[in-house]
Amino acid sequence: MKKEGTIRPSGHLEKNKTSLWRAFFRLLPRIVKCCPVLFLTGFVLSVLHGAFWGVETMMQQRFFDRAAAFARGGASFAQALWALGALGLANVICQALNGAANFMPGMLEGIVGARLSADIHSKIARLDPAVFEDTGKLDDINKAEAGRNNAFWFVDTIISGILGFYIPYFLFMGWYLFSLKPVLALAILIVFAPTAMAQLIRMKAFAHLEDETAPLRREYEHYEACMVSREFFRETRLLGGFHYFKKLYLETLLAMQKLKYRADLRSGLFELSMRGLTAAGYTVILLLLFDALMNQEVSVGAFAAVFNAVGTLYSIMEEVICMHVAGIARNAGTVRNYLNFLDLEEREAASYEAPGWGDIVLKDVSFSYPGAEKQAIRDVSLTLKKGETLAVVGENGSGKSTLIRLVSGLYLPQEGRVTHNGTETGALAFGALFGRTSAVFQKFQRYQMTLRENIAISRREQTAREEQSQRDSLPEETGERKLDQVCGMAGVDRTGEAFPDGFDTMLSREFDGVDLSGGQWQRVAIARGFFRSHDLVILDEPTAAIDPYEETRIYNRFAELSRDKSAVIVTHRLGSVKLADRILVMKEGRAVQLGTHEELMAQPQGEYRRLYEAQEQWYQDAV
Repeated sequence: MKKEGTIRPSGHLEKNKTSLWRAFFRLLPRIVKCCPVLFLTGFVLSVLHGAFWGVETMMQQRFFDRAAAFARGGASFAQALWALGALGLANVICQALNGAANFMPGMLEGIVGARLSADIHSKIARLDPAVFEDTGKLDDINKAEAGRNNAFWFVDTIISGILGFYIPYFLFMGWYLFSLKPVLALAILIVFAPTAMAQLIRMKAFAHLEDETAPLRREYEHYEACMVSREFFRETRLLGGFHYFKKLYLETLLAMQKLKYRADLRSGLFELSMRGLTAAGYTVILLLLFDALMNQEVSVGAFAAVFNAVGTLYSIMEEVICMHVAGIARNAGTVRNYLNFLDLEEREAASYEAPGWGDIVLKDVSFSYPGAEKQAIRDVSLTLKKGETLAVVGENGSGKSTLIRLVSGLYLPQEGRVTHNGTETGALAFGALFGRTSAVFQKFQRYQMTLRENIAISRREQTAREEQSQRDSLPEETGERKLDQVCGMAGVDRTGEAFPDGFDTMLSREFDGVDLSGGQWQRVAIARGFFRSHDLVILDEPTAAIDPYEETRIYNRFAELSRDKSAVIVTHRLGSVKLADRILVMKEGRAVQLGTHEELMAQPQGEYRRLYEAQEQWYQDAV
């Protein structure tokens, strides 16, 4: 029986293969649902296009026969002229249908791509956050993105290309050739079979290639970003790392090309041999057709039309097999990865109702990251009381950040249990779990948006309601007043030189705005965390880029803001932890001490006292 609040193992994508036809039938309703009228219209146009190519061949026979009869005196000039007009009309209709059929996929691609991207984003939002610590799962996401790009063309090639155009054309031509001489109908099979076999081999080769290249693709994309992206270029250039990353980029790209070369070589050699068989079959068909003409089994017009049609049939078969089926072969692996990614197990929730504000209890909790040899958290038991401020301290790598991810419910314990007001975190939906939680992390995000948006993004819906209330003259606190309040607490001076347009200052040089220093960005991130309405707030080393004196000031204001709320402060600096009700000391993944500042300092051999005395000179003058 599955334990409530756990993640069912699913493995990587390569362990959950999806057949080609299952992939097609799963994608088809998704794509049709995006725009059913356009999709059906495109399919109908493709069917008519394929059928009229066959009609054009019949019109060629009719014209050649009428022209030959007219030359012998067996038909009138008007009859020959009507046959020529019918041939011209069939050709015009074919060209019109061809243009219309080619236009429809371009219209559909953007609509479908947006929908399938939304599916990926929704899926990622439902996955357990711990999967982003697993490099294998990151490869799976990379594969899914590539599959999403190819999914529409995969389905459109089968529906509008093969089922819509080519099959109607081949059926019509098969009937037409059979009506002339049954043996001629074998032309389609002789041309089709060898090339189809070659593409089946190619399909398997490229599906395997996709699995092999996904990790390499993620690597070279990262190396490329290290060389050219705005995030990395200053440090890369200053430290002289450009050529190093260029070397890694080229090596990874070369490794990918070698894998692709081997796949192309193997499938290409087999395809070359199959093409030889197809060419031999094409020659046999021409000989049979010539024999039928000499024995007067077909007319001169039929010979000319079929001679031209067999050549067209051969070129079309090459097109469908070598271009379209080969495209399916290349894309099949990535499309399977997209669908298999959607099948990854999600974090299951039994309740969508918030548990209410109360104690947070950890009981015998352990956790390890994917691929790690030892546990990041081991046998930790702790109770964060309602309205309590807890400081979590310890050296780097002691497990502080991992612990608060478990406290917040972002990660689920692999052993033990974490409860919010008596409800296990794994039994709660993300909305219920995080609805009244705020946080500021050391690795905060720098959104390329205005100062207002950077701060208010933590509760955009509530801000919109407040702004509407202000316009309606309702007596509610406005977003502007709240922004001013949290900026004052975080030390963000929106009237200063750093913000020439106040809250409307664009914080991005790439969008004709300004850039901020690391410390200024950190204050903006702190204001963002303060702005969100919360019962639990977590500060995970948010003042790392701020000097100890400013850190003390911010923490004192934070103490005022979090009064009567539950709060967790994670830091390796100990000068400001006195404001906490209790202090938890972490070491090598274990909780080794718990108490007030005075209680812990009274233990002369304790870890907390050792850490505090090592840093005391930083804070002796701080207020």
